[in-house]
Amino acid sequence: MEQQLLSSIRILAADDYEGWRHQVRSLLQARPGMRVIAEASDGPEAIQKAEELKPDLVVLDIGLPTLNGIEAVRRIQELSPGSKIVFLSQNNDLDVVRAALSTGVLGYVLKTDARGELLPAVDAVLRGKQFVSSSIKGFTDASEEKAAHRHEVLFYSDDTIFLERFTRFIVAALKAGNPAFVIATKSHRDSLLQKLKIERVDVDIAIQRGTYISLDAADTLSSIMVNGLPDSARFFEGVSGLIEAACKVAKARHPRVAFCGERVGLLWAEGMTDAAIRLEQLCNDLGKSREVDILCAYPLSSFRGEEDEQQFRRICKEHSAVHSQ
Repeated sequence: MEQQLLSSIRILAADDYEGWRHQVRSLLQARPGMRVIAEASDGPEAIQKAEELKPDLVVLDIGLPTLNGIEAVRRIQELSPGSKIVFLSQNNDLDVVRAALSTGVLGYVLKTDARGELLPAVDAVLRGKQFVSSSIKGFTDASEEKAAHRHEVLFYSDDTIFLERFTRFIVAALKAGNPAFVIATKSHRDSLLQKLKIERVDVDIAIQRGTYISLDAADTLSSIMVNGLPDSARFFEGVSGLIEAACKVAKARHPRVAFCGERVGLLWAEGMTDAAIRLEQLCNDLGKSREVDILCAYPLSSFRGEEDEQQFRRICKEHSAVHSQ
């Protein structure tokens, strides 16, 4: 049955490095019935050849020049919907892996694992099964990943770490065609905008489309606070409208909204610890009813002494993952 399934499999290989294309060709054509019919060195060329040739399988890198692999895949899915796809990448960052697989692609293989895992990945994907390199730690299967509630917290020691982590979070969302919201101080929002442009994200287009929305932390706090605590009705009324509007213009088939912000950090710095915890709990409630990923941030300088250590643990309990740098 396996031989019959894999007979006459026509493959397009896309990578900007000729040596990797040669290696992919050698690995795949070692299997009888598999044939690399074309190669591409950048995103637009991969799209063009996929449209012309309608290959059974496309193996491509995420880091393609001109147009990255994630964006290229979305166009290939439109123009050649019958083509199965496997990402072959050197990037093992979980946010990038999640962004890649959120496009509906089933296969993700690290280049370091290609010799032993590319053919098994192809076998799985051709059967409609997911395959992710075994050396990618912390990744769960597709059904678990969708159900998982991602509400993470970053305790940062300086602005460089804050900006780096938020940038990675936002880039992963936008490149996957998902909306991204940042709720931060003006200085942080301005710095993030510059970093996103350095990362070659077309953030101006995202702003125009309404898939990248930057909001002031203090202003949004004032709109939801009642008697010193975040009000649940105001919180959900405001955020629901934002999510619905952004999802309507998102490119992803099933949009998952990314929120990153420091409102809780501002509340904590002002000594409003109960208000910060309440806002974290509202974010957890949001995650139960909406497809969202949330990243909160607190400056480490806000935590001092034994009492703050206990409060630190309270915050950690409200999150699915904790990052401290």
